[in-house]
Parts: sequence; structure tokens; C-alpha cells
Amino acid sequence: MLLGRALGRKFYARDTERVARELLGCYLVSTVDNRRTAGRIIEVEAYVGPHDPAAHGFGNRRTPRNTSMFGAPGTAYVYRSYGLHWCFNVVTEHEGYPAAVLVRALDPVAGLATMARRRGTGTRRLLCAGPGRVCQALGITRATDGASLARGPVRITRPSRHEIAPCLVTGRIGISKAADWPLRFVAHRDHGSR
Repeated sequence: MLLGRALGRKFYARDTERVARELLGCYLVSTVDNRRTAGRIIEVEAYVGPHDPAAHGFGNRRTPRNTSMFGAPGTAYVYRSYGLHWCFNVVTEHEGYPAAVLVRALDPVAGLATMARRRGTGTRRLLCAGPGRVCQALGITRATDGASLARGPVRITRPSRHEIAPCLVTGRIGISKAADWPLRFVAHRDHGSR
């Protein structure tokens, strides 16, 4: 199940919305601190470039915080939300174009004891329900920002029988601008982190 190869740069170097949809059902695998944790991606949001008012790269503005978002496709973009929680994104499209997919929720599948210890809860449904919880459970911090998702400590793999399944499409949540854009994708049988 988790033994697939990491997705390569070519997967991420495409339209952000398409990448977001196709990430559903893939596995986010972390080996941070030599502890393997993983979950099936069940909820994502697309941030589609410099014309997207909710994206950190809106208007092509570069800051120390969002530099990785302008990097090569297949780069990790990790930032702190509201000064509290780390959020993990995958950079898409092409270098210099600020587009990314936020991983909002996982179905935990490996390293549950480590996740529970990091999160301070053994309740499975609370381990990775929400972007801050995903990062805490998998040990993802700013140290992962800018790392290659093909060679770094955090990778995304595709299961051997990966099919693009129907998904629930909604507006994005937790933002104030362009929240109604239909760029949140939730694996159909899951309810998401809302």
C-alpha cells in the first residue's frame, strides 16, 4: 500500500486543480525524526496562482514566508497559519508561478502511535482532520519547507490501483477572499475536516 514510488516532478507540473483532484487517494508519507507516519489524502484545496486573491502569491508578491511557493513543481511549501499551526502544501505548475495545493486532511494508515503521541490524542478521527493536525501528526514543520517531495523526508506516493474517484467539490474554507471558488476537493465517502 505505501511502497509505491514518490510522485515525480512531472505529476506536479500541471494544472493545479487537476493535481489537487488527483492527489485524493494518494499517500502522504513522512520519515521525520526517523519515525514513519502516513495517511491517505482525503481533502485538499487548490490555490491557483497570482490571480487567486486567497493565494499567498497573489499579485506575484514574494516574501520570505512564501518563497517556496515560487519554487519548482514538487516542492514542499510549509507555512505557519495564524502563528499557531504549520500547513503543508505541494507546489504545482512551473517555477516562478505561485500555485500550490494545501493538504487539509488524511485518513491515518501508518505510525498511529507516533501520531497520537505528537497530537496528544488517541482518537483516530482527530489525528489528521485539518491542516494543522496533519502537520503535527506527521512531524512537518518549517524545516520541511522547500524540500523536494521526490527526495525529501516527506513524500507523496500513489497506490498501485489509483483511480480518480468522484469527489465532493466545495468552496474553500477558513479564508475570507475567494472562499466561494470551487477549489476544495474531498474524497466522496469522507466528510472532510470541516
